[in-house]
Amino acid sequence: MSSLWAWWVPLAWLVALLAMIQIMPDGEDIFRQIAPDNRSVIYRRDDFLTLVANHMAIVGVASLVAITAGVGAAVVVTRSWGRDFLPLVAQLASMGQTFPPVAVLALSVPMLGFGTEPTIMALVLYGLLPIVRNTLVGLQGIDADVLEAARGMGMSAIQILWQVELPLAFKVIVAGIRTSVTINIATAAIGSTIGAKTLGDPIIAGIINGNTAYILQGAILIALLALCVDSSFERFSRLL
Repeated sequence: MSSLWAWWVPLAWLVALLAMIQIMPDGEDIFRQIAPDNRSVIYRRDDFLTLVANHMAIVGVASLVAITAGVGAAVVVTRSWGRDFLPLVAQLASMGQTFPPVAVLALSVPMLGFGTEPTIMALVLYGLLPIVRNTLVGLQGIDADVLEAARGMGMSAIQILWQVELPLAFKVIVAGIRTSVTINIATAAIGSTIGAKTLGDPIIAGIINGNTAYILQGAILIALLALCVDSSFERFSRLL
């Protein structure tokens, strides 16, 4: 019971998100106060629950790719045979976040078309830096005496990586993943500009039609989703 109680913050944000999805379509009177001059104040082109599910699916796939690539690259450049590539990997990861996601979308649409695929590509590039950086910090921060002791016990390089290095660096790596995923939950909204179904849909529709109520509905759901995921990562980090 105590372990479940420790998760009350992420559960509270999840309940708030689900409650908002449920009651928002019936909030005509509330949102009419925000946009009194608009004919429609509730975004009804798509179901909010569907938009949340699509949004999280896109972020989930992009995060999985970014974690695999980011952690894998960091592991490679911290091996003796891969250290020459460390500056290159660090620079590429930094470029991925400094390069505007909108520009990535514009460049990838001619190759991948409109919709989900270019959005995932933009999120992968944008989410790599915190994962690569934290993985490098975690692996490089392990005491050399610990690694020497592991070698003295007869452990192979693979055993040392899986049984010593990654477990010791795991908390730092998770912190980088947490930052990456939380940032991408907000960034994924730009995918709506090229046809991806995300929570950016009501925001884009609101901007085009000058409808503040639409913008607020998308923004509230994105914020609640980000808070739910971020607090879940925070709770998971504490358990570590």
